[in-house]
Amino acid sequence: MKIEFAPLSVPLRRRLQTASVVQWVFSFLALAQCCTAAFIALFFTRFWLLCVLYAVWWFKDRDKPSKGGRRIHAVRNSIVWRYMRDYFPITLVKTVELDPRQNYLMGFHPHGVLATGAFLNFCTEASGFSTLFTGQSGGVYRCSVFFPLCPPGLVSSDKESASYVLKKPEGGNALAIIIGGAQEALDARPGSCTLLLKNRRGFVRLAIEHGTPLVPVFSFGENDLFEQVRNPQGSWLRRVQHQLQKIMGISLPLFHARGIFQYSFGLVPYRRPIYTVVGKPIPVQRNYKPSEEEVERVHEKYVKELTKLFEEHKAKYNIPEDRHLEFI
Repeated sequence: MKIEFAPLSVPLRRRLQTASVVQWVFSFLALAQCCTAAFIALFFTRFWLLCVLYAVWWFKDRDKPSKGGRRIHAVRNSIVWRYMRDYFPITLVKTVELDPRQNYLMGFHPHGVLATGAFLNFCTEASGFSTLFTGQSGGVYRCSVFFPLCPPGLVSSDKESASYVLKKPEGGNALAIIIGGAQEALDARPGSCTLLLKNRRGFVRLAIEHGTPLVPVFSFGENDLFEQVRNPQGSWLRRVQHQLQKIMGISLPLFHARGIFQYSFGLVPYRRPIYTVVGKPIPVQRNYKPSEEEVERVHEKYVKELTKLFEEHKAKYNIPEDRHLEFI
């Protein structure tokens, strides 16, 4: 294989963009494991007291992920995220105004390999979420096991955590849920429009219970950042990945793209644009105990609006006219 190396004359600005993305990939894939290993290693040294103090703090703070998380504006507004935004680049697109007195539940599609668009648009201010949607504070509803190590904006992926955000009476809160989850990442490859949504109804039930409008969000280009080893449904590789997901709780897509100093192989995403389009809110009537029929009816409306959003905007973002969403 011929290796294409990056030229030495790359501007400093682009090097900083690459560095910001590299730290994000490392944080996503290995930071928790490295911190756990460091914690264990330090415990058997003369610094063991620091480990004990951290463990006590973690125990006392263990409920924080289920109560809105910890928002540190200096971190959300860090220049690191702006460099990361410009690497691809990533753009947040508003189609309608959102009422700042209202809470919203946003369904984000597709997951992609590392959910890059969801993180950057809703967990940071790099794309100007709070400015674009005046009065709204974003947060991505995703699993956060080692919460103290995660950036502000992430909250725990349980119903208690979501309810805490959506029931705030003052409004102005936007909770984004990556509907397809880790399993959908196994179908994330360039050109893919496959969404895991047919049997995902928990978010709809949650919206009905709180009377929170549903907002479909589609991130064009999310699946184009990495190549993935071929793993069609029914293949031995897909079966192994599903089994590992059941055991570990996370999927393990075999993805690859470019490297830090060369463009031929590695785990750094390609420089390909992402356009995250926020659609029109779907009003939901509050019902503390919705029936299956009511959930199904709202789910069908959500799928219809998401499809409409995709079809209306796909031509702007170079999606072929004959390509449509596929729901599984």
